[in-house]
Formats: sequence, C-alpha cells, structure tokens
Amino acid sequence: MTNQVVAWSGLVASMVFVGLAIGISYWQQLRLERRIAVAVVRSLAQLMVVGVALVAVVKPSTPLVWSWLWVAAIVVFAGVTVARRAPAIPGLLKVSLACNATVAGLNLAVIYGFGIFPLEGRTLVPVAGMTIGNAMNAGVVGATRLAEVVAERRAEIEARVALGLPGPEALRPFIRQILRTAMGPQIESTAALGIVFLPGAMTGLVLAGVAPLDAVRTQLALMYVILAGVAMTTMFTVLGASRQVMTPDDRLLVVPRRRD
Repeated sequence: MTNQVVAWSGLVASMVFVGLAIGISYWQQLRLERRIAVAVVRSLAQLMVVGVALVAVVKPSTPLVWSWLWVAAIVVFAGVTVARRAPAIPGLLKVSLACNATVAGLNLAVIYGFGIFPLEGRTLVPVAGMTIGNAMNAGVVGATRLAEVVAERRAEIEARVALGLPGPEALRPFIRQILRTAMGPQIESTAALGIVFLPGAMTGLVLAGVAPLDAVRTQLALMYVILAGVAMTTMFTVLGASRQVMTPDDRLLVVPRRRD
C-alpha cells in the first residue's frame, strides 16, 4: 500500500481552518487572535525543525545517546513551560522539572522494560514526546488552578489554618478539586476512545497502511501509559507546588490574581 501523506498544498489549504478560528475569536471578542496566530507559526516552525532533526535521529546508525539527549530536552522544556504558566508560585520550576523527570523515567522504564516498544531512536523520541507532552498539559492546568485558588480563596484557607489545621490539611479540599480538574480531560479522552474520536497515533498508523487491530493495540498501550503519566504528574506537581505557597510555620504566601 502506498503511504498517504499530506502535500504542501494540503497543508496550505488547512490554514483555512486557522482563519476560521481567528474569525470566531474576533467575532466573540475573545482577544485570542494574536495567540492563535503565534501558536500556528510556532507549531509550524518547531515541527519543521523537528522533522528535519528526526531524519538523523531515526537512522539505525545514529547512536541512541542522541535520542536520550532529545528526551532530556523535552523534560526541561516541559518543566519550564509549567513554571511559566504559573509564575506566581515560587520555586515551581524545580518542582516541575523534578516531576517531569520522575514521570518520564517511570513511563519509559515501563514501556521499554516490558518490551511494549523496541528501544530505538525511531520510537524513543516520539513516545517520550507523547507521554511527557500530555503530562505537561495536566501539570499546567494543576499549577495554574492552584495559583488561582490560593489567590481567590485566600480567606477560606487562612480561616482553616486559624482553626488549627496544619497547612497541608487546610489546602486539602482545594487540592482534591484541582486534581480532579487537571486529570479529568485525560480520563474523558481515554473513555471516549473509538467512540467520539480516533486518536492520533492510531490514525497515523492506519493511514500509513498498518492493520487496524495492530494500530489499536499500539494506541491503547500508549494511552494507558499516558493516563498514568498524567495522574502522576498532576499529583506530584500540585502537591509539590502546594508546599511552595506555604511557609514552614503554615503561613500562606501572597499569590497575586492572574490577569489575562
């Protein structure tokens, strides 16, 4: 079967939908036009660079160490991204870096330790990107939501501390809700597999000519690992960040309200 790929003309044609998204933002006065345009330009530039770099990485003759260095760069980028999205939380960068590195190590150990995929350059970078990328998104939601809760519900948290609860206990009800909010989308995505949407890896494999059932097994293995990674990253990030907003003597730090 001949591989089906999108031609350059097809890529240009898809920009029509970008214009539609910008038009909706302008119509509803969402003020997201610039962010959408920047996101599209960045994604185009970044993926082109990645595509060129992957040509060298996926070659069997390329030492695997280059793929591991790429994975390390993904971990660092994910950690920095989470910290940038919630700058009001002090020390979030070190928390996020530690969380993403730990989860990446655990996920890749399971994936390659149990032989789910062969440990090769052509699998290591894409698999790490998918698992860490989804975990990063959940970490961003968890960190930003924590910052919002501390800023908006400061009086309630301080009242609980004044009643004698230690800092972690005073924050616990809020943290539970934050964890649900951050983990919820990935849980729903996993539950909707095959009914509401066909995920990217499976779709790509089918388009490349792989047998549908083989593509399904590959996608399910990835989704289950991604789900665990999202759960771990969210928990580690939110719990770690919650310690950063409390002093050792259980005083809540001032976290300014976010202004969009």
